[in-house]
Order: sequence, then structure tokens, then C-alpha cells
Amino acid sequence: MTMNKENKLGMGLGALLSTSNNQNETNNGIQKINISQVVPNPLQPRKNFKDEELKELSSSIKNQGLIQPIIVKPIHDNQFQIIAGERRWRACQLNGMHEVDCVIKDFDDINVLEAALIENIQREDLNVIEEANAYKGLIDIKGINNEKLAKSIGKSPSHVSNILRLLELDTKIQQLVISGDLSMGHARALIGVPDAINKANEIIEKKLSVRQVEKITSEYKKNKPKKISKDPNIIDLEKELSDKIGLKTSIQFNENGSSGSLTLYYSDLNQLDDLMKRLKKQ
Repeated sequence: MTMNKENKLGMGLGALLSTSNNQNETNNGIQKINISQVVPNPLQPRKNFKDEELKELSSSIKNQGLIQPIIVKPIHDNQFQIIAGERRWRACQLNGMHEVDCVIKDFDDINVLEAALIENIQREDLNVIEEANAYKGLIDIKGINNEKLAKSIGKSPSHVSNILRLLELDTKIQQLVISGDLSMGHARALIGVPDAINKANEIIEKKLSVRQVEKITSEYKKNKPKKISKDPNIIDLEKELSDKIGLKTSIQFNENGSSGSLTLYYSDLNQLDDLMKRLKKQ
């Protein structure tokens, strides 16, 4: 795995110029690894790192040292992928550090993703969209329901369900939540509402309160036509297909019943790649 340009720009000059590949192991299991050999996890649920917070963390590390080592796993080309501690790694880059304290764990991909998700869920400053994606990731890789997830992470089932519902929103609205232009309360009120993007822009422009938005959208939700329940035979067929393919499926018939559509849902590019490989073998 090679590091992209953005990651290289974040490194200190010493790390960029250094060519040493030595790892000096200490007595407590912590190894010093050249910072240029450590790469981020592409499945990391946290996508936003606030510059001000990184600067504060880098200042703390500079004054007190790296108290908690970065957890990594060996990959290839003498590189190590971060399992937990990307914020600390980025802060060390800001300090221009040549080496970083690491603990090496031989995790498989599922363990890596699970560890990254749990670490981020336990951080209070994770934005709600990142939190929702983290929950979804754990549900997908563990094959558990909302209630079991809630119990495993010490959250209420209603909290988990409410957070996950935010993923039903258009990605443009999700981005407004991430940027702080919309609160979680505003976003929840827009779930299932038509023309939600324009309504979101109206909320920002008019500085509407959550209560005002709920009042506006409640009229639509009150008069919303009831969803027609799906034929049990179709549900069974969807489940059978999902079990065989390994992906969530949805079957929709047209009014005449003789034609329709089949939709496959994948949670990441690895699932899509795996499906394409299996189809090519047919």
C-alpha cells in the first residue's frame, strides 16, 4: 500500500528524508517504527480531523511524549497499517517525528475494522454521521442487530436506531450535519421528507429551530401514504438471494407483475470487488 500525496504532505521533513527501516523493540512490547512506514486504515470510519484539535494533541505529544502507542498490523513492503491511533499518528507527523511508538498486532481485516470502529465509537467527539457509519460497519461485519450492538457498546437501542436512521438522508444533507450547518435534530426531522435538500437549505437560510422544522415536516408525515407491505414470498426470495450472494437484496415488481428490478447493496468496495470476481467465474 502506498501513501497518497495528502498523507506525505502531512509528514515531517525528517520522516520524508529518512530511509531507515529498523524497528527497535523495547522491553514492554512497544516498537519504534519509522513514521513513513505507518499508513492509515482505508476503512477508518473517521474522515474528518479538526486542525485545531490535531495541533493541541501534537503540542501535548511534544511536551509529554506519546503516552499511548499506536496499534498497527504488518501488511506488505515493510509497512504497517494503523488499527487504532490515527489521530496520534497525524499529530506525530505535525511534530516532524522520525519514529513513532507502536504495538504490532496480527489482526485480520475484520478484526482491524472492528477495532477501528470501536475506538472511534468510544470517542465523544465523533460526529453523528461518522458514528452512524461506524454502527453500520459493526452490524455488517458482526452480523448482529441494533439491539445486540447497543448492548455491546453500552448505548441504548433507541440511540443506535436514531443514529442509524441518519444514513437514510441524502449524502448532501449528511455533509451539512458533518460541517455543523445542521444539527442532528434538524436532520432527523428531514428523514423521509420529499425535497429534503431544499428544506435543509431553507433551515440554514432562515435559521429555523428544530421545533419549527418538526412542525413543518409533521404535516407531511401525518398525511404520508401508508407503505404497502411486501409479499411474504418476495421477502423469502430476497432472504434466499442475500444468503447466497452475501449482500442485502431488494426485489421490486412493476404493477403488471411480469417485470421489475433487483437491487444489490454493498457496504464497501471490497464487497463489490468480491461480487465481480465471483460473477466473472460463472
